[in-house]
Amino acid sequence: MRESYIDNIEEWIEGFHFHADVSVRFSETDMYGHLNNTKVFAYFEYARIEYLKHLNHMAKWIDPKGTTIPIVADLQCDFAKQVYFDEKLQIHVKASSMGTSSVDLHYMAKNERNEIAFTGRGAIVQIGKADGRPVAWTEEEKRMFLENS
Repeated sequence: MRESYIDNIEEWIEGFHFHADVSVRFSETDMYGHLNNTKVFAYFEYARIEYLKHLNHMAKWIDPKGTTIPIVADLQCDFAKQVYFDEKLQIHVKASSMGTSSVDLHYMAKNERNEIAFTGRGAIVQIGKADGRPVAWTEEEKRMFLENS
């Protein structure tokens, strides 16, 4: 693997401690039975939300009275193996680095043979609902990201 966000693949893999399980549905495949390349971003979204729930970050963002929301600033995927209908995947997520109001998340999808099928990374930014401006993470939020990565 030659992804720019992975320096040492073994260390990078060992840094994951959370995953969400997905199954490739028929509607997510193309006419050759391959997973459509756009669907991995929905898998990243699902795993990201489950990860953020695990960190107790989602409650404030879905609260109608909450003042902040997360937005995706960028997202990329690198494919390593073909993925087919009905495969079971584990989508691993971890925080790689943090900014004042952003966090860079890394993703790794493994198939049932424990092979890396695809990897990815993307930044999310916490913004104010009212003005759309970045809102800094609290020390507790930073701690939760860093302890669970």
